[in-house]
Amino acid sequence: MFKLFFLLIGSFSTLLSFSQLQVGLFGGLSNYQGDLVDKLYQKPKAAFGLNLSYQITNRINIRGGITFAKVSGADSLNTKQTNLQERNLSFESPITEFSLVGEFNTFDLETKKWSPYVFAGLAVYHYNPYTIDQSGNKVFLQPLGTEGQGLPGYDEPKLYSLTQLALPFGGGVKYNVTDNFRLAFEIGLRKLFTDHLDDVSGNYVDESRLLTARGQTAIDLAYRGDEVGAGPYPSPDVIRGSSKNKDGYYYIAVTYTLRYFFDKYKQIAGLPGGGRQKKVGCPATRY
Repeated sequence: MFKLFFLLIGSFSTLLSFSQLQVGLFGGLSNYQGDLVDKLYQKPKAAFGLNLSYQITNRINIRGGITFAKVSGADSLNTKQTNLQERNLSFESPITEFSLVGEFNTFDLETKKWSPYVFAGLAVYHYNPYTIDQSGNKVFLQPLGTEGQGLPGYDEPKLYSLTQLALPFGGGVKYNVTDNFRLAFEIGLRKLFTDHLDDVSGNYVDESRLLTARGQTAIDLAYRGDEVGAGPYPSPDVIRGSSKNKDGYYYIAVTYTLRYFFDKYKQIAGLPGGGRQKKVGCPATRY
């Protein structure tokens, strides 16, 4: 699947080199849904990135992009399920994502000033959850196997991968500021195939086994209720997190797009076909 994704990215790049190129910069806020949050929008972080788009028709685009974001969650911020505060877990994770999606505009943006749009596609992302211990040190969680990942006899025989596939989808509204510049407000969601974005998924693992295999740090960070006086380390039959629903992340962002980029390059370079003469809202002439 990874080879297929990068093959598509390569094909997309080749296509752009011979076609009209639209370049977009976006910035906004990112968040996640999982075991450590009990509301839709909690503790948002910054997200930003770069998009490259190719217009197949007046209403259909192919868009490739790279996104840099961060997500986080903490039991201490839960207000609907206050019992989770006793678990006292927390995490943050940077996310680097490469995506390739198809966009469909409801209206023809060559003749309309604005249009709703939707998108869907494929993405590959890298994440690495960590937490801050009682001494203020950053500790990455995946190597600790906090739920017994990689231990003999455990359901997951190896540590979860930090590079995964995702299905991006969402929508927004585009607006033509001028013939050359376009603004878009977008909400993008990610369907994930892992429940370990926050390092929380199943039951507690046996304390003695985890201590022998991974050390005291793994014990300290697998359960942090003792830090808030909630009692000793739980037994293995106690649920640490739910594996029924996979984790997910999403962002809300504004994109600023420079259109006709390749045509303007040809115009500056004095190449044939450089420059377009068109006003938004007038009938379009296709080149």
